[in-house]
Amino acid sequence: MKREGQIIKALSGFYYVQCEDALVTCRARGKFRYKKITPLVGDRVAITVQEDGSGSLDEILPRRNAFQRPAVANIDQLVLIASGAIPVTDPFLLDRIISLAESKQCEPIVCINKWDLVPAEELFALYEQAGFTTLRVSAETGLGIEELRGLLAGKVSAFTGNSGVGKSSILNALEPDFRLATGEISEKLGRGRHTTRHVELFPVSGGLIADTPGFSAFDTDRGEHLEKDALAETFREFRPYLGQCRFVGCAHVKEKGCAVLAAKKERKISQSRHKSYVRLYEQAKEYKPWEKE
Repeated sequence: MKREGQIIKALSGFYYVQCEDALVTCRARGKFRYKKITPLVGDRVAITVQEDGSGSLDEILPRRNAFQRPAVANIDQLVLIASGAIPVTDPFLLDRIISLAESKQCEPIVCINKWDLVPAEELFALYEQAGFTTLRVSAETGLGIEELRGLLAGKVSAFTGNSGVGKSSILNALEPDFRLATGEISEKLGRGRHTTRHVELFPVSGGLIADTPGFSAFDTDRGEHLEKDALAETFREFRPYLGQCRFVGCAHVKEKGCAVLAAKKERKISQSRHKSYVRLYEQAKEYKPWEKE
């Protein structure tokens, strides 16, 4: 029997597809491996249901967007969980993921957790000034949880952030019945244990949320790369100044007559965000288009 549905969990080569009236456990057909295509959580798919109730994944329907890390597709918004407490979030990690989200027409939301431990006002101001929805949150006290819940309604969202910042704790605060595993922070390493081992969509507040494995700085260097000429457009506070530079093809790094650099000097663009842009631009210069294959 032919059916359509959405992958809500991927684990150990099995894909759990939610159809209108049933959850079907599927294996992907061999053609996906042959074509080096990986079905992702969030994908809309066509499947064949066998007599025993199992299924085969036949086709991935057209995607709105797709990410390698976190490995999700068809996401409306990325909720980036950050922390001013251990493990302290490096803004560059956020900026890189935000840049990818912006390139895929996916709305970033910055959620600063552990506010009860360290009120990270400087980090909050950085992203609020850049034009992002930014929340003060504490999974422990409940601060900001209802505001976050309202932003999730009717959306397909993915939670992401460096390991140990409290992604699963926030999900548990949003929906206590989840009882997702949470990890202790390693004082020696200043980072969390990876408690999320796979990607899965959970229903919350009339929307769907993907809890994803945490990442590290090393992970971001292995992920997707944007082409350098497209990078500036993914920094939303740069956009009013693009096209106003003295020279066509301005890289916005150190060129004379650059409108972006002038805006940074006037503090309309933060030093931190521009520093991340330059670092990403330098990485993008080393990236070769054929490496996409």
